[in-house]
Amino acid sequence: MKTVLMVAEKPSLAQSIAKILSRGSLSSHKGLNGACSVHEYTGTFAGQPVRFKMTSVCGHVMTLDFLGKYNKWDKVDPAELFSQAPTEKKEANPKLNMVKFLQVEGRGCDYIVLWLDCDKEGENICFEVLDAVLPVMNKAYGGEKTVFRARFSSITDTDICNAMACLGEPDHNEALSVDARQELDLRIGCAFTRFQTKYFQGKYGDLDSSLISFGPCQTPTLGFCVERHDKIQSFKPETYWVLQAKVNTDKDRSLLLDWDRVRVFDREIAQMFLNMTKLEKEAQVEATSRKEKAKQRPLALNTVEMLRVASSSLGMGPQHAMQTAERLYTQGYISYPRTETTHYPENFDLKGSLRQQANHPYWADTVKRLLAEGINRPRKGHDAGDHPPITPMKSATEAELGGDAWRLYEYITRHFIATVSHDCKYLQSTISFRIGPELFTCSGKTVLSPGFTEIMPWQSVPLEESLPTCQRGDTFPVGEVKMLEKQTSPPDYLTEAELITLMEKHGIGTDASIPVHINNICQRNYVTVESGRRLKPTNLGIVLVHGYYKIDAELVLPTIRSAVEKQLNLIAQGKADYRQVLGHTLDVFKRKFHYFVDSIAGMDELMEVSFSPLAATGKPLSRCGKCHRFMKYIQAKPSRLHCSHCDETYTLPQNGTIKLYKELRCPLDDFELVLWSSGSRGKSYPLCPYCYNHPPFRDMKKGMGCNECTHPSCQHSLSMLGIGQCVECESGVLVLDPTSGPKWKVACNKCSVVAHCFENAHRVRVSADTCSVCEAALLDVDFNKAKSPLPGDETQHMGCVFCDPVFQELVELKHAASCHPMHRGGPGRRQGRGRGRARRPPGKPNPRRPKDKMSALAAYFV
Repeated sequence: MKTVLMVAEKPSLAQSIAKILSRGSLSSHKGLNGACSVHEYTGTFAGQPVRFKMTSVCGHVMTLDFLGKYNKWDKVDPAELFSQAPTEKKEANPKLNMVKFLQVEGRGCDYIVLWLDCDKEGENICFEVLDAVLPVMNKAYGGEKTVFRARFSSITDTDICNAMACLGEPDHNEALSVDARQELDLRIGCAFTRFQTKYFQGKYGDLDSSLISFGPCQTPTLGFCVERHDKIQSFKPETYWVLQAKVNTDKDRSLLLDWDRVRVFDREIAQMFLNMTKLEKEAQVEATSRKEKAKQRPLALNTVEMLRVASSSLGMGPQHAMQTAERLYTQGYISYPRTETTHYPENFDLKGSLRQQANHPYWADTVKRLLAEGINRPRKGHDAGDHPPITPMKSATEAELGGDAWRLYEYITRHFIATVSHDCKYLQSTISFRIGPELFTCSGKTVLSPGFTEIMPWQSVPLEESLPTCQRGDTFPVGEVKMLEKQTSPPDYLTEAELITLMEKHGIGTDASIPVHINNICQRNYVTVESGRRLKPTNLGIVLVHGYYKIDAELVLPTIRSAVEKQLNLIAQGKADYRQVLGHTLDVFKRKFHYFVDSIAGMDELMEVSFSPLAATGKPLSRCGKCHRFMKYIQAKPSRLHCSHCDETYTLPQNGTIKLYKELRCPLDDFELVLWSSGSRGKSYPLCPYCYNHPPFRDMKKGMGCNECTHPSCQHSLSMLGIGQCVECESGVLVLDPTSGPKWKVACNKCSVVAHCFENAHRVRVSADTCSVCEAALLDVDFNKAKSPLPGDETQHMGCVFCDPVFQELVELKHAASCHPMHRGGPGRRQGRGRGRARRPPGKPNPRRPKDKMSALAAYFV
């Protein structure tokens, strides 16, 4: 009996495919490398009974690297890396022994079926596998075909079985295009990176001198961010004026009108228009219109759009979103997530995919109605000839997936349902008024049919007040006309979503590599991800880009890399010669490198202006959670912590003292905690320097310490130490200060209220139990036997600090003008805030608790 070896890209993928093809009757065992399993079963292949062996690799088997001495920075001139330095394919992960593993499993096999991902990288891995396996396979006789390629877009029974029935061949041209990209990135990136790093290393004390990298895609990506930064810095606001009119339609209702001129930049002219219109008592209707309009349903989902939405609406970085999508794919929940196509092929089973969602608790009603009434054919999009758009392949629940995987799956599913729904139809009404010589307009929208916005409510047409029924010549009394002075505003920093759009537009990277390039500029500390996932360039990133512009703008502009990408695509299509493209591109960058080296003084001038060693002040205080080296505490205002190794500065609360907090570490980021104190009779609380500057949770803001942290289990957090509503302010929570013993304190985490309590107690603990009267957390207090204020020589008591008569005598309130609502006869006896767990602003719904079958997702998009 002959043997067929089948190889997938990941172990989980191999198991899923083997289960489908074997119909469950297979035996499995671990391979020699311990990372990949081998699944065996019997069946038929090419009309004969065979034994199947299904296994996998773990991504790329090989990686490209320089030989010997060329890997040593100090022994080789970076200029040699462009042509003289020989390269070789090395195992990507030597610990996995992947080549040996493949050879052991492939020895004696007669056929091989390659189930690698169906993109260019997958084709490249196909030939890496073949290079390892073909030498040990049985030789074919009479020109018999032994190498086969399975092409599929999802891990479903239908798709996998169809792929097995229609096997093809691996595409050598696509594999060569990946080889070319790898070699270009290696030679160009290493040459520039080594030179830059060696030149600036140690020269400037506040540089992250470990690596100052350059990349043919990475650097133009950074260039987009710095270009936006430069526009912001150079922006000069201009003052302009607008007229705003209000007309009364009845006693209790008025309409706000927009000026048809929009704005003018000359105050005297604006004043002239105001004077002319202010004299008028009535506004006359010049024209009315009522038009039925449609908001189009979305195009089918491709990778770039998925990454854009994940960043802008779900708060997920591109790299994380792509990894999450890949997991959903390998688990069979969605189709292949790397695709440029936004058009479904004519034979795609749209109804079959929709039926999978017919019993889902969130959108079953919408899906059943679509199936009953008939689906709407998706809009015609772009067919890139790779994979179908990203589509849900089976139903899943929030409990089944959880976290970000659920949020991304939910968006993908809602997007798919929207593509086969009807357009949103609405009526747009517009009324044009004349007040004196000037025209003003107001408009309103009324939804006629929600269409796809029923499943994507964040896309719905905003509700607007309906306009009065009127006709040309009607008049309405003018309520007021006023002139408003405004200023033009600068653009904001690029969001990840906007950067992805620019990269796609200019051909920087591919749908698969775009997340990698964005992640690289973040990891290199060239940009930081600010709130709203906006990318703000660091000083280092700004100086590098300005230096490239000063020396050779093409190093940072997207034009040259875009041209290279086009040549690589021609290799993949078999229209360009691999060696010629490689040689020409390397020659261009070699010339640029030599000019860059000769002109490096231009960049150095910018470095000198922008960087200098930190003043030799401060003292080592606490350890950084990233590098675990000591950070320096700089007392000069504003007081701050600085990590010279990571080149990161962390602001601290002002007007107090800072000291190390028992060498305890934050469970989120491993930074050592510090303790801020305003004095022995005032407030004090621990804080994590990183969390204080980068809030880890949605309900936290910058500048919050552990006493406001909503971590559910950290021993220093509000969740563990919060007691109840502040006696003074409405938003604060009283929190136990665990460092204050034996003179214990409870302090508000918002205002200046401090309660001194339980002097001489040797232990105070916040209990999980709450007061039956005010819902505040109970305190469990142990007193020293010799100084216990408790009756009957008792040393332990648990009670409410507000309601328990024993505790009330032991609490001394400072800086407060009032007392707990319970004691001042306030409305309601159950207004305590408990321990502050999962508190949200008043009126804001909890996005984790769906209402009316609307899940978390709508809240993220609103």
